[in-house]
Amino acid sequence: MHKLTFTPASYTGWGCLSQLLLEVKKFNAHNILIVTDPLLKEIGLTDNVEKPLIEKGYTTTIYTDIAPEPPLAIGEKLVDFMRKHPFDLVIGVGGGSALDLAKLAAVLAKHDGKVADYLNLTGTKTLDNKGLPKILIPTTSGTGSEVTNISVLSLDTTKDVVTHDYLLADVAIVDPALTISLPSKVTAATGVDALTHAIEAYVSVNANAVTDALALQAIRLISQSIRTAVHNGQDKQARTDMSYGSYLAGLAFFNAGVAGVHALAYPLGGQFHIAHGDSNAVLLPYVMGYIRQSCEKRMKDILDAMGISSSYLSQEEASYKCVDALQQLVQDVKIPSTLQGFNIPSSALEQLTEDATKQTRILARSPMPLEREDIYQIYQAAFDGVVREP
Repeated sequence: MHKLTFTPASYTGWGCLSQLLLEVKKFNAHNILIVTDPLLKEIGLTDNVEKPLIEKGYTTTIYTDIAPEPPLAIGEKLVDFMRKHPFDLVIGVGGGSALDLAKLAAVLAKHDGKVADYLNLTGTKTLDNKGLPKILIPTTSGTGSEVTNISVLSLDTTKDVVTHDYLLADVAIVDPALTISLPSKVTAATGVDALTHAIEAYVSVNANAVTDALALQAIRLISQSIRTAVHNGQDKQARTDMSYGSYLAGLAFFNAGVAGVHALAYPLGGQFHIAHGDSNAVLLPYVMGYIRQSCEKRMKDILDAMGISSSYLSQEEASYKCVDALQQLVQDVKIPSTLQGFNIPSSALEQLTEDATKQTRILARSPMPLEREDIYQIYQAAFDGVVREP
C-alpha cells in the first residue's frame, strides 16, 4: 500500500495565472502578503500578480527580504513579520526559496516559538495548526516547491527542513509564461534540479506505479527540452515542457522521496552557498554511477525516457550509458562537472561527508544503503571528476 498526497488545486499551462483572482476570492481574504524574490519585483514580474489584486480592492504587501538558499535567520525574520500584521492570505511568487518561505510563514504565523523549534533534525515542537491559506506561483521550472510540504533552510554547514502536510499549498498556479525571462544559468540549475527529483523518485525505495509514471514523463519532458530552454529561453514549447516536467517531478518526489543526491547536495549549499540546483547537478552522475548496480533496470528505463534507445543494450550496459548521458547533459547546459569547478578544496570532503551522514531521512530512500565511507567516496569522485563504484 502507498499513500499519495497532492495539492488540493493546481492550474497548469500557458496563461493560467488568469485564474488567480478566482482562487483568491474563494478565501474571502482582504489583506494579502506576497513573498517574492527582490529581482522579480525589480523587473516588474510581480506586477502580474499584484496589480489585478489591487484593482479588485485587495490590500497587498510585498515582502522581498529573502535570499537564495535562505538561512534560518531569514525564515525567523519573516515569521516574526507575519505575526505582527493581520494578513489573511499568503501568495508566494518566485523560485524555490520564495515559495518555501511563503509556506513557512503562512503556517508558523499561527504557531508560537521559533522556526528552529520545528526543524526536522533538531526541533522539539510539532505543527498543530494549518495556518493561513497559501497560493504558490513558481517562476522557475525546477524546485517543485509548489506541490510539496517541505520548507528548506540553510544552517551553518548544512540544511534542514520544516515538513508537514500543513505546508502544502492550497492552490498551485504553474504558468510557463512566467519563466520566459529566466536567465540561462538559472534555467540550467533549476532544470537539472527538477530532473534530479524525477530520477531519484524513480529509483527510490518508496517508488510505486503512480510515482513511476509521473517521474518517467518528467524525465522525458525535461531531458528533451532543457538544452533548448537554456540556449533559447524564448522557445515557448521548451518552456512549456520544462514547466510541466518540473511540476510532474515535484509530484513524483513528494510522494516517493529523493535520496543520495540531495543528501550530499545539502552540505554543499550549507558550507559553500552553492545554488541547490547546481549542487544536485554536479553530484547527479557520481551518485548514480556509484549506486548503479542497485538499480540497473531502472536506469535502463531512465535512459529510454531521455530519448536514447537501450533496445540493443543489456541492463548493465544501459546503466553505464545512462550515467554517461547524465554527465553529458550537465556539461551541455554549462554547469561545472566537478567540485573543483565550484572551487571546493579537497580538505572540505571530510566535513561534507560528516554533514551528509546526518541526512538520515533522505538517505533512507536510496536503493543502495550509503554509509559514511560510501558518501566520502562519492564526494571524492565528484572532486576528481571520475565516476567510481563501490
